[in-house]
Amino acid sequence: MLIDKQALPIVAMDFMNEVHYEDIDIINALFELVLTYDKNPNEENFDAINMQYEKWYAHTVNHFEGEETKMLELNFPPYAMHKGEHDKALKRMNEIYHEWEKSKNIFVLKIYLIEELPAWLRQHIQTMDTITAMFFNTGTMSCASH
Repeated sequence: MLIDKQALPIVAMDFMNEVHYEDIDIINALFELVLTYDKNPNEENFDAINMQYEKWYAHTVNHFEGEETKMLELNFPPYAMHKGEHDKALKRMNEIYHEWEKSKNIFVLKIYLIEELPAWLRQHIQTMDTITAMFFNTGTMSCASH
C-alpha cells in the first residue's frame, strides 16, 4: 500500500472525503501494478498499468469537475485558484503518463507515485480542499472559528 486512507486529512464535506478514499484505492491499485511490472516487465503488465492509470485519470477528472461545479454553484471566491491547482495536477498526470508510455521506464511512475503524488495530495487536501469544504458547509472561508 502506497497511501493509507486513515492518514489522509478529513474535510468538512463527506462527499469530498469519499471521493478522496476512492482516489486512494485507485492509486494504491496502480502502485501494486507498478511493483508487479518492476519485477516482471512484460507487455501484459505494461497494459495493466496503462488501464489503471487511465481509470485513475478519468476518476480524477470527474472528481475535480464535481468540486468545480459546486464551487461555481456556490460562488466560491477563490474558484480560479483552486481550479488552477486541479488543472496543474491533471497536466502533470498527463506528462507522467506520456513519459511512461513512451519510455516504459518504471522509475518515471515510481518516482511520481512515491515522491511527488502523496505530498501533493496531502497538501492539496489540507489547504485547498479544507477551505473549499468549509465554504461549502458554512458559506464562509474563515479558519479562525475555534
